[in-house]
Amino acid sequence: MSSRLKQILQIAATYIGTVVGAGFATGREIVEFFTKYGSAGFVGILISGFLFIVIGTKLMIMAKRLGATSFDEMNQYLFGGIASRIVNVLMLIMLFGVTGVMLSGAGALFWEQLHLPLQLGILLTLLVTYFVMKKGIEGILWTNSLIVPIMILFSIVLSVSMFDFSAGRQLFVERDFVGDWRWIVSPFAYAAFNLTLAQAVLVPLSREAKDESVIKWGGFLGGLGLTFILLNSQYVLYSVPRVMSYEIPIAEIVGGLGVVVHYIFVFVIYGEIFSTLIGNLFGLAGALQRNVRLSNQVILFALMIGSYLLSQVGYSELLHYLYPVFGLIAIIFLGVVSAKKLT
Repeated sequence: MSSRLKQILQIAATYIGTVVGAGFATGREIVEFFTKYGSAGFVGILISGFLFIVIGTKLMIMAKRLGATSFDEMNQYLFGGIASRIVNVLMLIMLFGVTGVMLSGAGALFWEQLHLPLQLGILLTLLVTYFVMKKGIEGILWTNSLIVPIMILFSIVLSVSMFDFSAGRQLFVERDFVGDWRWIVSPFAYAAFNLTLAQAVLVPLSREAKDESVIKWGGFLGGLGLTFILLNSQYVLYSVPRVMSYEIPIAEIVGGLGVVVHYIFVFVIYGEIFSTLIGNLFGLAGALQRNVRLSNQVILFALMIGSYLLSQVGYSELLHYLYPVFGLIAIIFLGVVSAKKLT
């Protein structure tokens, strides 16, 4: 494999791995943003996919031309001096909040799916995170290059399983869900939230690319990959009766596919949690290192301890209170990036 192609695939995989998280893998996030609107959810996913390809790539190209090393430099360019300081503080809070959510999700996964102590899941995740973070962006690239192909393969397996009519599954639900005008807003909110957080990795990632064409292809393939996984998941979830009533709707499909698939499912969820976690911590550490006179090691330890304490609040509670506020901030960010011209 040529070094150019390798870079393109690494950028694409890291983009996908940074965007997806616990809610994505379990299907809960997809249900809330798309599936609950029925067949309109498929159109919503195509809108989100378009935004991931266009805005995500634009963000990386901007960062490359600016020579930005972290999201706070990018925000200074987008929002100006005073406003960027407010946005940067909000971004730090968002990244830290989602990091706590991911850690809490890792603990919940150990407890609910593997029947192991919740604290073991959190502490083990922090330990592995420390060793990956020591390698910097190279560690993140390597991790996503491993996790993302498995994630895509698992997505295909789930879709193929829906053709097993002998097991009594339906291709689609008998009656479409009642949709409303909010299905139009939902894909913009979904893309905005994920792109706002993803810039913590996408901005420094752009510096790894040899030229802009590598970024364009990496952004295109990454956005296309996200669209593919979303459409696959929507197709699967749309086929689950009473899908709105389940906390982990994907588990309703996996449950009928055997023990081996179940453990692959657990690995995929954990991988998606982990890839988002390291991406957030990388962005946080990079931003703080520019503004705080402490070594990277001290900053990383402080962030990990803080994330551990926040994770003790609980997965559901954190999602309920933090995500709606973050979504509102993200819509503003999406609007500014869309309006900004490339120079």
